[in-house]
Amino acid sequence: MHMQDSRWQAVADGSVNGRTGATAPVGRSAPLRVDAQRNLEHVLRAAREVFGELGYGAPMEDVARRARVGVGTVYRRFPSKDVLVRRIAEEETSRLTEQARTALGQEDEPWSALSRFLRTSVASGAGRLLPPQILRVGVDTDDLVLPSQAAEGGVRVPHQRGFADQAEQRVVGPRAVPEAEQDDAGAAELLEVVGRLVDRAREAGELRADVTVADVLLVIATAAPALPDAAQQAAASARLLDILLEGLRSR
Repeated sequence: MHMQDSRWQAVADGSVNGRTGATAPVGRSAPLRVDAQRNLEHVLRAAREVFGELGYGAPMEDVARRARVGVGTVYRRFPSKDVLVRRIAEEETSRLTEQARTALGQEDEPWSALSRFLRTSVASGAGRLLPPQILRVGVDTDDLVLPSQAAEGGVRVPHQRGFADQAEQRVVGPRAVPEAEQDDAGAAELLEVVGRLVDRAREAGELRADVTVADVLLVIATAAPALPDAAQQAAASARLLDILLEGLRSR
């Protein structure tokens, strides 16, 4: 995640590399002051909480209020709401991908691997912060083919306009890569790894034949109603997940 942080810092700071509008290469931006770094951490934490509770439609003012900073401070770090949303969604997509890889690598039984991934992901709350294009159930699989994978017949990713179709660019390596392409690449990686969990469980006869990767991600994004007591909230979430897991299993 450190590389992602540096990359996003360059976007959020609007740092330049000797040319107007040219984003500085990763690793060349000046380090943040202690107070600026602290404000950034507060904003990111608040954004995860606010977007997790209210969805990505929540206004930046709510994020600023939760972070206890002025809204101008939020916009200095993230010049538009889309930039902040991409930052949070990218981090949570990456977190889920690592959780899926861990389940694949540490569980020999297909159903145990899938259920471990679901329990870990639900407990972390990451599913509520996934980018919306990943959570489209029942879409045609020809919605989007990633340009880098088209020649290989690679992963197709359902796409939603307006989330990552902005013109902003990042410099990664020798060329500028559109934000949308990078967001879609992260989504494709998650779908590929979760797809392996789903395929293994289905081939073992433990998963319903009609269950898709989108269904599994929808389970992760489903949360129990917010309860004032943390223990009750955890118990309700666990109970809901038990019911959903039972619905995924083959009979």
